Amino acid sequence: MIQIALDAMGGDNAPQSEVHGAVLAAQELQIGITLVGDSKQIKQELKKHPTEGLSIDIIHASQVISMRESVAVALRKKKDSSIRVATHLVREGQVSGIVSAGNTGASLATAKLMLGVLDTVDRPALAALLPTAKERPALLLDVGANVDCKANQLFQFAVMGESFARLILGISHPRVGLLSIGEEEIKGNELTKEVFRLLQNAPLNFIGNIEGRDVFKGEMDVIVCDGFIGNVALKVSEGLSEMVTNLLKKDLSTYLSSQIGALLSRRAFQDFMTRVDYAEYGGAPLLGVKGAVIICHGHSTPKAIKNAIRVAVDFCINRVNERIEKEINIHSS
Repeated sequence: MIQIALDAMGGDNAPQSEVHGAVLAAQELQIGITLVGDSKQIKQELKKHPTEGLSIDIIHASQVISMRESVAVALRKKKDSSIRVATHLVREGQVSGIVSAGNTGASLATAKLMLGVLDTVDRPALAALLPTAKERPALLLDVGANVDCKANQLFQFAVMGESFARLILGISHPRVGLLSIGEEEIKGNELTKEVFRLLQNAPLNFIGNIEGRDVFKGEMDVIVCDGFIGNVALKVSEGLSEMVTNLLKKDLSTYLSSQIGALLSRRAFQDFMTRVDYAEYGGAPLLGVKGAVIICHGHSTPKAIKNAIRVAVDFCINRVNERIEKEINIHSS
């Protein structure tokens, strides 16, 4: 049975959302969950849910790294934090992967420090799934793990993203695009131009440059950029989604007059909400480290936690890290 560690204290609504999500995952996926954090609080939350027959255990951690804490200070002073204890379990082989909705910087730093990077990878990349106009989402990476990158590192991001899209998303021949300021090969800065040449000569399904306005069209399966651009793009997308959702809610309540119209519009609105709901995708995988590491939104719901655990399980079952190492070796030779 696959065992996944869950940082039960990291999120904004911890440990309530984490414990509830863990119970849902254990019920649906038939896997083992190790909840890491304040054992007293975790046990109190577990009493609220039916857990008979489920493989859920608890490992106590006395400290929590808050969202606002300095990562460097927290890692140095909080040796018994929930994220550090959970990551230690992965390093020791007691669990196969980890899920956390806690401090993203701390999660990234802890994973790199305690697990290390794959031998063939220069730097790990944080990948995020974005909704598109088509039926399937697009994978954007890097979205924050690396602010400054070299061309070869972005090339590796493309290989890792292509592997993830094929193995986890089930896309047989993922289309890879490079985020730039124009579709033409000559557009972009020196970094994107160099990356374009590397990808053009690689045995990938590289389509070319993609502009920001085309990210959500669904014409690309994997979109590559550095962590600075990716994080800005992700945060702008989240803000736009929130604004559109709030405007739709306001307009629907203001202008709908008939029950039939309200019913039809409500159904369309619910479909829209499902398409843009981050909880459907769970969390962002940290590709390139020695272990399955999934990082979630701080305000993740139980549904989001459950789906993040599902991604971690799929990551382990499909042996993504082994495939990434093998394919980077092939593409780099």
